[in-house]
Amino acid sequence: MTLPGSTHVAYRGDTLFVEDCSVADLAKRFGTPLYVYSQTAMREAASAWQRALAGRDHLVCYAMKANSSLAVLQTFVEAGCGFDIVSGGELERVLAAGADARKVVFSGVGKTRAEMQRALQVGVLCFNVESEAELDVLSAVASASGRTARVSLRVNPDVDAGTHPYISTGLKANKFGVSHERAVDVYRRAAALPGIEVAGIDCHIGSQITEIGPYLDALDRVLDLVDAVEATGLRLHHLDLGGGLGITYTDETPPAADALVEALLQRIDERGHGHRRILFEPGRSMVGNAGVLASEVLYLKPGEAKNFCIVDAAMNDLVRPAMYQAWMGIVACRLRNEAPVTYDVVGPICESGDWLGRDRALAVQAGDLLAVLSAGAYCMSMAGNYNSRGRAAEVMVAGSQSWLIREREQPSELFRGERLLPKR
Repeated sequence: MTLPGSTHVAYRGDTLFVEDCSVADLAKRFGTPLYVYSQTAMREAASAWQRALAGRDHLVCYAMKANSSLAVLQTFVEAGCGFDIVSGGELERVLAAGADARKVVFSGVGKTRAEMQRALQVGVLCFNVESEAELDVLSAVASASGRTARVSLRVNPDVDAGTHPYISTGLKANKFGVSHERAVDVYRRAAALPGIEVAGIDCHIGSQITEIGPYLDALDRVLDLVDAVEATGLRLHHLDLGGGLGITYTDETPPAADALVEALLQRIDERGHGHRRILFEPGRSMVGNAGVLASEVLYLKPGEAKNFCIVDAAMNDLVRPAMYQAWMGIVACRLRNEAPVTYDVVGPICESGDWLGRDRALAVQAGDLLAVLSAGAYCMSMAGNYNSRGRAAEVMVAGSQSWLIREREQPSELFRGERLLPKR
């Protein structure tokens, strides 16, 4: 039985598998909480974007904030992808994974001078500039180092992506990008600044988008700007159309990558811009449904108003439900032939917000294993150490093979960089 959102996470009889590996067997071997990823699912996701863009001058830049584990990045390096980064730390991670800096675009509203300097030193492809103030600082940093910063302006098209307010990025009220109305003037200013080379235009309107319409609306506004900018005599060499394509968590029906790309390319060609290089920055759609989080049931706690299934994973391992009220599928790793009971699945952290799923029908006993589905994106990359909890281990699966790609964080590692005060 295949579960929603993935062909590589499925039941065989009563046992949950990721590819050809039993999740229960992996949990027994590596412990819990445990993230398990399908490498085949990641490769197929990357291939879908690349096939859709075949014959075009293009670059698929994986948005690594979705999952920045080194083996995940390595998988996309081997698949020929570029990378979308938002910090100096992400730059160092992607270089450690073997990426070519010339395939890296640097996004984010708060780049520091040190981050800019390092990115210029290694030769990133482009900076996606998000404000006029950032443009001035980048010019100064580039000039002082004797280098040239290739830039795209991230333009805010004021398009509603129809997603959660916390992951909507293309409205006037959002912190991201240069306003549509100011864009032409800012491009003129950029072209006159020392150390700056205008390269393209960038747009990203949000995350977990499940319809093509908002993309087309944003694209039309971006192409209007391209026409207006080039009417001033400037030239824009690439269109960076961002990412944000959603995945299926429950009953969502997002378009496939090839359907989205086909619709956007058709509009680009219709408007006479087919000669430009095309960049995309997919994140969630590359990894989201490739992963699960396995967790052991510690206790079942019946109550008058709620029944609680207390597991060893918590909001420090998986913050999306607490932060976004996100719904993620939760299933037993081995099915029981028993009547299900409705539980709130909660973790050990001392916060009422520490929950992984509410009102879930589960047939489980203490000691059983649960798997949170669609846990490849914005899960481990957002993990923390609240309550001095170590971060989970991670495993990559390909067929029947499995590799530990991140060791479980030990207590001593949590305070390794701390210092006691001297005795007085």
